[in-house]
Amino acid sequence: MDARTLEQLRAHLMETDPGFRRLAEQHSEYDSRLRELGSRHYLTEEEKLEEVRLKKLKLRLKDQMQEMLDQQHAQRVN
Repeated sequence: MDARTLEQLRAHLMETDPGFRRLAEQHSEYDSRLRELGSRHYLTEEEKLEEVRLKKLKLRLKDQMQEMLDQQHAQRVN
């Protein structure tokens, strides 16, 4: 799947699928918090744990969104 097709599918799902939109919004929130943590010179132990947890959660959301994109692509191809 090329980048243009991927972006079209992503835009379509953002408009039509509340579940996908919710995952994308949560992914964005995690990304924002991770950038905030990453901008600090020092992290407390609690913040380090939060960073690891958020990275795992963000990756899980990315995998779920990719699965939805793959399913949408398969439906369009068939």
